[in-house]
Amino acid sequence: MTAIKHALQRDIFTPNDERLLSIVNVCKAGKKKRNCFLCATVTTERPVQVNVVKVKKSDKGDFYKRQTAWALRDLAVVDAKDAVKESPEFDLHFDKVYKWVASSTVEKNTFISCIWKLNQRYLRKKIDFINVSSQLLEELPKVAEESVPSGENQSVAGGDEEAVDEYQELNAREEQDIEIMMEGCEYAIANAEAFAEKLSRELQVLDGANIQSIMASEKQVNILMKLLDEALKEVDQIELKLSSYEEMLQSVKEQMDQISESNHLIHLSNTNNVKLLSEIEFLVNHMDLAKGHIKALQEGDLTSSRGIEACTNAADALLQCMNVALRPGHDMLHAVKQQQQRFSDLREQFARRLASHLNSVFVQQGHDQSSTLAQHSAELTLPNHHPFHRDLLRYAKLMEWLKNTDYGKYEGLTKNYMDYLSRLYEREIKDFFEVAKIKMTGTTREGKKFATLPRKESAVKQETESLHGSSGKLTGSTSSLNKLSVQSSGNRRSQSSSLLDMGNMSASDLDVADRTKFDKIFEQVLSELEPLCLAEQDFISKFFKLQQHQSTSGTTNEVEEVDGVALSRSYTSGVPQTVSSEKDMIRQMMTKIFRCIEPELNNLIALGDKIDSFNSLYMLVKMSHHVWTAQNVDPASFLSTTLGNVLVTVKRNFDKCISNQMKQMDEVKISKKSKVGILPFVAEFEEFAALAESIFKNAERRGDLDKAYIKLIRAVFDSVEKVANESQKTPRDVVMMENFHHIFATLSRLKISCLEAEKKEAKQKYTDHLQSYVIYSLGQPLEKLNHFFEGVEARVAQGIREEEVSYQLAFNKQELRKVIKEYPGKEVKKGLDNLYKKVDKHLCEEENLLQVVWHSMQDEFIRQYKHFEGLIARCYPGSGITMEFTIQDILDYCSSIAQSH
Repeated sequence: MTAIKHALQRDIFTPNDERLLSIVNVCKAGKKKRNCFLCATVTTERPVQVNVVKVKKSDKGDFYKRQTAWALRDLAVVDAKDAVKESPEFDLHFDKVYKWVASSTVEKNTFISCIWKLNQRYLRKKIDFINVSSQLLEELPKVAEESVPSGENQSVAGGDEEAVDEYQELNAREEQDIEIMMEGCEYAIANAEAFAEKLSRELQVLDGANIQSIMASEKQVNILMKLLDEALKEVDQIELKLSSYEEMLQSVKEQMDQISESNHLIHLSNTNNVKLLSEIEFLVNHMDLAKGHIKALQEGDLTSSRGIEACTNAADALLQCMNVALRPGHDMLHAVKQQQQRFSDLREQFARRLASHLNSVFVQQGHDQSSTLAQHSAELTLPNHHPFHRDLLRYAKLMEWLKNTDYGKYEGLTKNYMDYLSRLYEREIKDFFEVAKIKMTGTTREGKKFATLPRKESAVKQETESLHGSSGKLTGSTSSLNKLSVQSSGNRRSQSSSLLDMGNMSASDLDVADRTKFDKIFEQVLSELEPLCLAEQDFISKFFKLQQHQSTSGTTNEVEEVDGVALSRSYTSGVPQTVSSEKDMIRQMMTKIFRCIEPELNNLIALGDKIDSFNSLYMLVKMSHHVWTAQNVDPASFLSTTLGNVLVTVKRNFDKCISNQMKQMDEVKISKKSKVGILPFVAEFEEFAALAESIFKNAERRGDLDKAYIKLIRAVFDSVEKVANESQKTPRDVVMMENFHHIFATLSRLKISCLEAEKKEAKQKYTDHLQSYVIYSLGQPLEKLNHFFEGVEARVAQGIREEEVSYQLAFNKQELRKVIKEYPGKEVKKGLDNLYKKVDKHLCEEENLLQVVWHSMQDEFIRQYKHFEGLIARCYPGSGITMEFTIQDILDYCSSIAQSH
């Protein structure tokens, strides 16, 4: 412990001018034993500061660091836990209670004893020592604290330091006098006792002289006493005068106190008057409404712009007077209560007058707007409400005032506006949609009325060009896929006849005109509705002072998919509730005012679908574009929500249209008496794909078309295989070859990216079935020769060498020559001619694959010829045996046959 104490003194306390008086090795109670040292220290400079320091040994090296220090004056209680039983535990109460466990009871007692002595010596405030033995507090430690290293001051112990504090050093004069006195006596140093005796005798002589001098001065003392008596008398007189003066001053003081009190009351009165004037000026300035404003509120003209402006200014002034922040006690003044009542009456009177006037304006506008409906009845346009909005917006500030002052009347005006305008818009929109329906149905009456037939490529091109020329917003509008079969009111055409009726093209041009006109009408309907809704929503926001836009930081847009339609929904997070409620209010007002838009649009869509089920393609593209535009402006607006709901219906019609086509493909029937050729739904898919590619170009909903492509092409593939399997007149390979060749050509020409895999599959199927048909049709034109060489190959396979085959009896040279003579060139040409006629009967003219098939058969025949010649050369070397016709003869035969037909 001594070494630790010396190390702490040297490394920690000496650099800080402190002395270490006591040390105890401790650890915190109740925790893992991490030892540290509590040290009692004092500063070497005055005033002396006494501290308790916590020192901890560093984990990274063998040195100590100062961790925490408490001033001894902050120590309130020392608790030794038990005054009788020895225990190493003790508590120190500083700003909080620190519980310690000493390494030994002796160290603990020594440390507490040191704290007690420092408390007694340096602190005015006494520390409370609890559960400490009285003997420990009374007796001084038997052994002084160990000395600190040389050069350091001694530790504080007992009364030694008190003696040091009472010692007074001699000054310079006293030192000089002692030196002079000692110089006068030679033995002052050698014989101190003689010197002290001499000094004692001289002191007695001096005392006697002093007594003699005092006795000799008795007369002067008597004179001095007499003078003192006279002085006392004078003092008494002065005291009497001072008493009289004091009484006079007391009277003056009382008068001055009265004057001071009077001045204080006057100052207090002035202060109160100033404050009263300030309060009166405040009330007059803030609660006085000008007569002009009062007159405007009571009688102001609400029809002219000047009158509206005067009423607006007066209403704002009234609102400021009513909303003034009164100081405490103002509301108890009778005049203030009267003024507030007057303001309330003015507010109620003006609010009633304003609400009545605006209701009249709403009613009048409904009548005026109804008179203009006749002008638009024959045109596909909606009446313009801009003048009405412009006139009403003059009252916008007054509506804001009404909203802030009388919300009940504001709400009533809102309800009346919705009632009047909903009836007006309902009439206008219904008339508008009636005109649109008349124009749509008129289109079909001029044409073939609900009939649906395939169209030529030129009709497709004409429709595409007309679409690109008529609509700038979209690159064409979705054309009908192929009208397989649509029900009319009086007649239902069978699905099979619709699919197989390839020859009737008389209504194709009418189809193009009808669909183009329908597309234009539907686009015009949406183009008229969109600005109407946006203008009304903007007017409602401005007129009724409703906030319709909010910061993007508080809004989360999520995409929700309904029937494959991605609709944006807006969710509010972290924005004020008032913003959300006002947006909801705008949406509710718009929903009530335009409650007929969604049903009318659904009816129009149903009519378009009834006229032509593939009109849903036009509507899907147009509606998608308008929904996309509306959601970019405000995803949660009425227009965006309504168009989104209608888009779901259009998408369902589109899906239904695709499903009907697939169903009709599955139910198709073919004739058993005629050859199949290119199947109707294959040709119709080509037409649909060409139309759809031109119409869906750059459209927002390209993904829907891609999904439809996948479904339709798989249905076409399955249906082609089904028809091929059922075909009796035409071979299966011919049906598969021709139709998959047509599909491959179509997909290669249109370059539809999502159908690349199907294009490769169609090419593979075409190639496979072409090869299969060639092999099947060609068969074995040299049948006996083929059987002969099959036997040769069998012998070779059994292990007979090729050059030894000719020695076999059944396969000698004579047998080979006999077989070859049966196939002269004339017979070969005759067989090929019959084969050409057979292939010509199987293939259709539309696909023009006859020459392709014939060339493949020629190649296959030449391949077989070369195979036979190779076997003759290997198995019958040097025999000179050859076929009776050459490859050139085969080429000439095939060319001659092809040209003759």
